[in-house]
Parts: sequence; structure tokens; C-alpha cells
Amino acid sequence: MLIDTHCHLDAAEFDADRDDIAQQAINVGIAKIVIPAVACGNFDAVITLCNQHKNCAYALGIHPMYVASATTDDLEILRKYVKQNNPVAIGEIGLDYFSIDTHKADYQQLKDLQTYFFTEQLKIAKQNDLPVILHVRHAIDDILKHLRKYQVTGGIAHAFNGSFQQAEQLIALGFKLGFGGAMTYSRALKIRDLALKLPLDAIVLETDAPDIPPEWLGTKGRNSPLEIVKIAQVLADLKQVNVSQVLDITGTNALKVLPKLAHLCTPPKVLH
Repeated sequence: MLIDTHCHLDAAEFDADRDDIAQQAINVGIAKIVIPAVACGNFDAVITLCNQHKNCAYALGIHPMYVASATTDDLEILRKYVKQNNPVAIGEIGLDYFSIDTHKADYQQLKDLQTYFFTEQLKIAKQNDLPVILHVRHAIDDILKHLRKYQVTGGIAHAFNGSFQQAEQLIALGFKLGFGGAMTYSRALKIRDLALKLPLDAIVLETDAPDIPPEWLGTKGRNSPLEIVKIAQVLADLKQVNVSQVLDITGTNALKVLPKLAHLCTPPKVLH
């Protein structure tokens, strides 16, 4: 089963053809597209989008790059939305030290703010028995520290680009690792080596569309959930296995770590 576990189909880049892409995804055999929110301001947008397109499912959370404009009231809003709706996960949440200028005077303040919102959202996930979709850029060791403390039910480490040892630690905590467009670049030796060494049952597929375009689109191209088909083939080629095996195992992995997705997920009828 082909599942895009991370796609921002609500983004403005899709305003002109969002509905068409959602339908095309069904036509090419994509069973589900997971759309994580990034701030309270787009909770309604992702929920409405997923209600309109049954092949889409949403997660709710406050992205680390948006916490500077968030308040504690936003956490209360998140709690209410989680209670009143049916997200498959809390996300996209996490830490992103890459986005913080280390030379600025407020560097530590911003790190502390990210940590506060991350840990509060881990508590919300734990209280509601929900997995989390993690943003882990340049902060994996701190992410691991907080995951050990709050012990959520698992989830996905989106766009994973850490070490093999860090990958093993995340897997031991119940997480699958997201691989997408970055893996398709022939020069991305570290990510490709990691994808090769990790067992397939540790991996889920993602696009992060409209961001992280695969090599064939170029760095300035708009990514789309439709690219997940060729991304799956790249992983199959790296591992020298049949692409059907990649689809079966990564799809099963996604349903395992996002169990609500299984109840929302029906295999699409592929048009030939």
C-alpha cells in the first residue's frame, strides 16, 4: 500500500490544483496522504481539506519554526481540537536548531521556547494516546532525551537525516523513519547509505510536498504527493528489491505507527 506520510497539501503552492492532485493521487494508487498542521491558524484548513478528500488524513500540532508566534493559548486550542476532532497524530512537532541563528542574543531563549512547546505537545500526545510526527532538524539527541522522558506511543521521525545509532534509538522508542525526496539525489550519500542499511520495516515514505523536491524536479521544483510513486522506486533500487515489496512493507509500517490511519484507509481503485 502506497502512503505519503508527510505532505502539506494545504500549502498555498497547491491553491491552483489541490483538488486535482488529490484525485490524481487516487488514480495512481496512493492510498493515503497524511497532512500535518504547523500552527493553530491552519488547523481548520487541514481538517476541511481532509473532510473533502477521503484519501487525506490530518495531524494537528505546532511546528517548532512557528512557536515564536505562538502563545500558551495555542496549546489550549490544540487540546480542544484534539478532543473534538480525529487526528491520526500530534504533529508536526519537534525541535529545529538549524533555523535558529546561533549568533543572535536570543538563541537560548528560542531553544527554550521550542523545547517548551515540544514537551507540552508530547504531554498532549501521551494524554490522548496518540503518536507524534516529529521534525528533528539538527536536534536529534535532544529529541531523544525528551522522548525517553515522556514516552509517547511512537510515531514518525520526518525527513530523518541522523546517524545509524540515532536511528536505532528512535526505532527502539517505537518510531519509523521518514525518507523522501532527499534520498533521490545521487550525491546524498549519507541518506542513501542509511536507507540501504536500515531494515525496510523501519522506514516509511514521504514527500514533504511542496518542499524537498526529488532530484528529477530540481531544487526549485514544486514537490507533490504524486512523486511518492517514483520515490518508492528509488528506495527499491537502492535496496535491490521489487518495488511491490517496498510498497507493502512501508505501507504496513505507516499503518502500524499511525493506527487511526488504518480505519480511514481503503485501497484506491487504480485507473489504467
